[in-house]
Amino acid sequence: MKRYTVKDLSAEEKIRLLCSNGFWHTMDFNGKLPSVSVSDGPIGLRAERKNEKGETVTLPSVSYPSSQSLANTWDKSCAALMGECLADDCYEKETDILLGPGANIKRHPLNGRNFEYFSEDPVLAGEIAASYINGVQSRGIGACLKHFCCNNLEYNRFEQSSEIDERTLREIYYVPFEIACKAKPVSMMSAYNRINGQYASENTKGFKVLREEFGFDGAMYSDWEAVRNRTSSAKAGCDIEFPFNEKNYLQCMEDYKAGKITEEEIDACAERVLKLAYRCKEMQNGKGVKRTVEERLVAAQKIAEEGMVLLKNESWILPLKKGAKIAVFGCYAKPERGMLAGDGSSRVVSLTENFDLVKLLEDELGVKIPFESMYYYDKVLGTNGYAHYAAKPQQGKNYAASADINIVCAGTGINIEAEANDRADMRLPLAQERAIEDLAAINPNTVVVIFAGSAIDVSAWEHKVKAIIYAGFCGERGLNALCNILCGKVNPSGKLSETFPVNFQSSAVAGGYVDTAVTRYSEGLDVGYRYYDRHPQFIKYPFGFGLSYSEFVYSDLKVKADGSDAEVSFYIKNVSVTDGSEIAQIYVQECSPVVYRPIKELKSFEKVKLAAGEKKKVTVKLTSRAFAYYSVAEDCWRVNDGVYRIMAGSSSRNIILSKTVVIENGKLKF
Repeated sequence: MKRYTVKDLSAEEKIRLLCSNGFWHTMDFNGKLPSVSVSDGPIGLRAERKNEKGETVTLPSVSYPSSQSLANTWDKSCAALMGECLADDCYEKETDILLGPGANIKRHPLNGRNFEYFSEDPVLAGEIAASYINGVQSRGIGACLKHFCCNNLEYNRFEQSSEIDERTLREIYYVPFEIACKAKPVSMMSAYNRINGQYASENTKGFKVLREEFGFDGAMYSDWEAVRNRTSSAKAGCDIEFPFNEKNYLQCMEDYKAGKITEEEIDACAERVLKLAYRCKEMQNGKGVKRTVEERLVAAQKIAEEGMVLLKNESWILPLKKGAKIAVFGCYAKPERGMLAGDGSSRVVSLTENFDLVKLLEDELGVKIPFESMYYYDKVLGTNGYAHYAAKPQQGKNYAASADINIVCAGTGINIEAEANDRADMRLPLAQERAIEDLAAINPNTVVVIFAGSAIDVSAWEHKVKAIIYAGFCGERGLNALCNILCGKVNPSGKLSETFPVNFQSSAVAGGYVDTAVTRYSEGLDVGYRYYDRHPQFIKYPFGFGLSYSEFVYSDLKVKADGSDAEVSFYIKNVSVTDGSEIAQIYVQECSPVVYRPIKELKSFEKVKLAAGEKKKVTVKLTSRAFAYYSVAEDCWRVNDGVYRIMAGSSSRNIILSKTVVIENGKLKF
C-alpha cells in the first residue's frame, strides 16, 4: 500500500480527515488510507457493534478492576499487566486504539467519574498511567491518554470553566500527563470543560506545552461531541473531531475558503492524523493475542487482590479462622452483572453473569453460610435511596446473633457513581448504614466490605464494627480476590490512592466557589493530602494508608548526593510470620520556603514483597525536579537553595524515617 502524505491530499480531503468517519473510526477514503478503530475501555473494552437486527450492542469483555482500584495497588507492574491484557481484548474486537487511561487528578471526592481516575497525587497518577500505556502499546495497540485537562467534576461538564492559577496547573494538574507522555502514547483526548474560560478542545496554550515541553508526538482528538468550532479547535491543535459532525465539517470548509484557517494549520493536524494511522498499523506487525481469556481473568483477579485496602482490623478479626460461624449480608455479596462498577463510557459488559461471595466462602471454609440481603439494588439512575430493606431484616438479625462473625457487603454502583453525574454526598445510602448499625449492635464482630469508586464517609458506623475492607470496583474476579483476602490466602497490600476525609464538609473543596458556569480551584496547591497535612483533624484514613496481616519495620535511611540529584536508600523488614508486601513512600519537604509550598509532597514509591522475616534494601533516585517548584515569575521550574527534608514512610501521615539535606548553589550537601 502506498504511504500517503499531506501533499497527496486535496484541501477538502485533509479537512475531511480531521473530522473522523462515523462514531469510532478515522477517515480512510474507501481504503486509500488505513482506517483506525477506537473503543472505550479504561477498565475493560466497551466495543459497540451492530447485531443481526441492526441494533447497537456492547460486546461482552473482561471486566478489570477500576482505575482507582488499580492505583490502590501502587504497583507499576500491575498497571503494565492490565494494559497488556486490554491489548489482547482489543485484538479480539478489532480495535486499534484503546480510549484510556484517564489521568485526571481526583480533586473533588464527589466527582462521579473518580472511579476512572487514579489518584489525588500527580506522581502516583502519572507513574501508573505511564506503566499502563507501556503495557498496552508493548502489545501493538495504541493508548489514548485522557482527559486533558482539569475535568474534575461532571457538573455542567460541557460548559463549566475550571478556574485555576498557572502554578497549580503546572505542579498538580499537568504533572500526570507530563509523566505519562514519557510512555509515548499514540494519542490524547481533550476534555469537555473550559480551562480558565477556554474550551479544552481549543486549548492552544495547553497543547503547546504538551508538544513542545512534554514531548507528546501523537494525535490529539476531542472527547465525543466536545468540539464547538472545528476551525478554532484545529487552529489550536486538536487533530481529530469525534464523532463526525457534518455541520462542523462544512463550516470548516467555508472558513478555509474564507481564509480563517490556513493550509499550513490544516496540514499540521492532517500530518499527525496520517502518522497515527500508519503508526498504529506498524505497531501491530508481528503481534496479536498473547493471553487466553482465562489468563486475562486470572490477571484481573491478581490486580483486584493487590488493590484491596484493609482499613481496619481490630483484635485481628481477619483473616477468618477455620471453624468460625460466618453470616453474610448485603446484596453486593451476590451482585448481578454490572453492579460492582460505575456507569458511563467505561461501563463494561462482563463475561461473567452470576457472582456469589457466599458460595466462594463456603467452598473455601467448608461450612454452610447463611445469607440475607438486607437491602436490594435499584438500577434506576438517580434514586439515591436505592438500597431499601429487603423483606426479611428480622431474619438477618437472627443470623447475626447466631454467628461468630458477620460480613456486610455495602457500596455504591452505577446509579451513584457515573459519568455526567456527581455524587450527592459521600455517605452510603441510609438503608445500608442502618443495616450495618443494626447488625453490629447485635454482634460487634462485624466486617464491612465497601464496593465503591471513591472515598466513603464511614463516620456513622466505623466505630461500631471490627474490620473494614475497601474492595473498590474490583472487576469480575473481584469476589474471588475478596474471598482469598478474607480467608488469609492473600495478604492485603493495597493502600489508598486518595484521602478519606471524615466527611465531605471536611474536604478541601467543600467551601469552594461553584456556580452554573464556573468552578474556582481556590485550594490551589492544597489538593488531597497536601490540604489534610495542614488540617489533620479532618482525616479519617490518610493518603497512602493500608493495613496488612504482616508487620514491617523501616531502618537506616541514607542519602547520597550526585550533583543536584539524590540516591535515597533504606531497609524494610517483615518482622511477622506472614509473607507480605509493603508500599514505601518517599516524600520531600522544603523546610523554609520563600514561596508557599505544601508541607510535603510524594516524589517516589516502591512496592516491596517480603517473605516472613525477610529484610530488603529499597533504593530510589530523586532528580532535582523532586525539590523544585514552578516559578510563574520565571516561567520555569526552580530549586531554591536551602534545607530540605527527605522522608520515608508507610503513609502520608506515618513518616518513619527522615534525613535533612542542604542545597547550595543547586548542589546537594550534607
